[in-house]
Amino acid sequence: MLYLSTRGHPDRKHFCDILLEGLAPDGGLYLPEHYPQVGDQLARLRQVWNTQGYAALAHEILSLYIDDIPADDLRRIAEKTYTAEVFGTEAITPVRPLEAGLWVEGLSNGPTLAFKDMAMQLLGNLFEYELGRRGAELNILGATSGDTGSAAEYAMRGKRGVRVFMLSPHGRMSTFQQAQMFSLLDANIHNIAIEGVFDDCQDIVKAVSNDLAFKQQYRIGTVNSINWARLLAQVIYYFAGYFQVTQQDSESVSFTVPSGNFGNICAGHVARQMGLPIAQLVVATNENDVLDEFFKTGIYRPRSSADTLETSSPSMDISKASNFERFVFDLLGRDAAALKTLFADTLPRQGFFDLSADARFQQARQQFGFVSGKSTHADRLATIRSVWQQFQQEIDTHTADGVKVAREHHDAASPVPMIVLETALAVKFSATIVQALGHEPSRPAQFNGIEQLPRRVQVLPASVQQVQQLIVQTVATPAAAS
Repeated sequence: MLYLSTRGHPDRKHFCDILLEGLAPDGGLYLPEHYPQVGDQLARLRQVWNTQGYAALAHEILSLYIDDIPADDLRRIAEKTYTAEVFGTEAITPVRPLEAGLWVEGLSNGPTLAFKDMAMQLLGNLFEYELGRRGAELNILGATSGDTGSAAEYAMRGKRGVRVFMLSPHGRMSTFQQAQMFSLLDANIHNIAIEGVFDDCQDIVKAVSNDLAFKQQYRIGTVNSINWARLLAQVIYYFAGYFQVTQQDSESVSFTVPSGNFGNICAGHVARQMGLPIAQLVVATNENDVLDEFFKTGIYRPRSSADTLETSSPSMDISKASNFERFVFDLLGRDAAALKTLFADTLPRQGFFDLSADARFQQARQQFGFVSGKSTHADRLATIRSVWQQFQQEIDTHTADGVKVAREHHDAASPVPMIVLETALAVKFSATIVQALGHEPSRPAQFNGIEQLPRRVQVLPASVQQVQQLIVQTVATPAAAS
């Protein structure tokens, strides 16, 4: 399996090369040359899931995309990653029912109580394996709106040959999210609070990644979902969810996914392209509704930092969905020249692009199954209350966005079940839970008192140069080496 850039760079690369590289040299995102087809293998994959569990299913999916890691080594990596000890349950991603035909897939049982752990734990083990094989080091530069950062840091802490530089929007994460990240004092973990919004952080990561000389000299990699390995890991739980709510491989399911950066639902797009019987992929946004606007109108119009709203589902306070480029590449029939014109010319020049009159967009719902909806703070409060009152389940604010939009698109009489992907546990957003329910959400014992722990974080302006300077200084300091 070889990988290509969405923007047409001529090189084709193997998995382990793009694992360490992140963005392609031309600023594009990597995708496989083709999506392996599994339609005729679903019965076998279901049997693997039923008899051997999540790690074995993960190995089966990963093997379709990774041919430069020996099979036994890849199996060991999967088995090391997806354990009950790490994720709290043998099922790893257990599915639980809400109302008729509506389910929630629990993706938040990992070390940081967020779905990002599902990919980050694998990524950490892949990085350690490949860097050890090469005798190399990697300086990971990432951006987080809340959950990516802590998941990456918990996955990479203490890993040999790896440093993490994580950018977050200063003051815009929940108190719990800040505490999770900033209380990590490991020598190879470096938290940087950027004076701006998440999109400013993401822009810095992309700018540094596009500085090819700097990227090569300082061995810059990424754990954001621009890294294909991260998205690939997320494909697995779509299969796991499907097998838990269906009995026959002829049945279809739909998924509703709280979406800001488009990575989580893009993994569902990949699973659907592989042949998993997904009827609909429902994009659920908050008030920052750039993606909802696109799927309703065909117009993609990212907002400025000033126009990106601060909401009670802060991990989705994103107006530039970096993974969206992967989907548009497929939407355009993998026409790299047309894709590059949109993202490298039209979008920077006029601030939006419009595909509403493009026949390919008109076919998008039927061909790719996407629909969308949005949620507000009032909607979140109402949804959190209703789920608690009806089912005695606490859901976080982002999952509440998902449940609200799922209810709008799911017909209880339909034979097609709807699975909402849970994004985090409620404790990560306790202020809104208290507002909705009048009590503090339940908290795993290991996180008691986390807000009072000592913290280490550096505040910087939204400056590419200052972030690069910090990386240079850190890498040059022996005491900071991992």
